[in-house]
Amino acid sequence: MLVEQVIKELVPKIDGTLEFLNDELATIHTGRASTNMVESILVDVYGSKQSIKQIASITIPESRQILIHPWDKAITGQIETAIRESNLGLSPVNTGDAIRVNIPELTEDRRKEISKIAKEKSEDARVSIRNSRTEAWNAVKKAKSTNEIGEDEMYRGEHRIQEEVDKANQKVEEILAHKEKELMEL
Repeated sequence: MLVEQVIKELVPKIDGTLEFLNDELATIHTGRASTNMVESILVDVYGSKQSIKQIASITIPESRQILIHPWDKAITGQIETAIRESNLGLSPVNTGDAIRVNIPELTEDRRKEISKIAKEKSEDARVSIRNSRTEAWNAVKKAKSTNEIGEDEMYRGEHRIQEEVDKANQKVEEILAHKEKELMEL
């Protein structure tokens, strides 16, 4: 019974890691426009930092362009500055009442560089999954040491934990392969 409880706690942690990886990879641009690229950029407005999606509508009028319409036209300049300083390599154009962000064509070198970044983010996800596995395994070992479970149950728990980790690592590989394929498309 205890092992099932440990697995029930492990699975949401792993799912959260996979969701975070998907969100992180969505911010990496592939030469095509996506609202994910800019929506979480923080803008210093009204005395606090707010994400662009909280202060403006974001649309994709063309496959390589993002259009941002601030709800308050007075903050257009702050949004433009935040995008420039975001280190995404984007050049926003302020039209007065909106901001256009043209997505540049990716060079082969830039594609490889972005692919490396995607691999680093997926490795971070694997590390997080391993840390979750270690926590779960320690909980099972502790239950064995306090005689809450027997040795057979402990090894069954180890096997079940490893199954969940293997499934998660497979999903990380699939997510990374999809992103790399997306990056290498012309």
